[in-house]
Amino acid sequence: MEELDYGKDAFEDIRARDRRYDARAYTLLATAFQAACREGNAAAEDILEEFKETALDQFGPMAYHVLGAWGVHECMDIGEMMMNLVESGRIGKNENDNYEDFRCGYDFKVAFLGPYDAY
Repeated sequence: MEELDYGKDAFEDIRARDRRYDARAYTLLATAFQAACREGNAAAEDILEEFKETALDQFGPMAYHVLGAWGVHECMDIGEMMMNLVESGRIGKNENDNYEDFRCGYDFKVAFLGPYDAY
């Protein structure tokens, strides 16, 4: 499967249906998803971990605030965005994928502010 260039995708079709999340949040998630899937299918836990690492790498101590400004406040938001990516046809889904698996993720304040002791 050819890798899409998510950096050039404005996600307009998704955002026309669901305006909760900024297009840049989808770019970040799609990038994290591709990294998580490098060795095969990735579970919600893998996607969440890669999303966290990617956000921290890109935004450091501002990650929590940047994500909040983009509408991403908790792991379920990432699950919702994943479902939007699936529904748009940008990524595939198998029978074991369930967006409810994102509910058991991490606390955003601890994950994004904790490394900097700012919460």
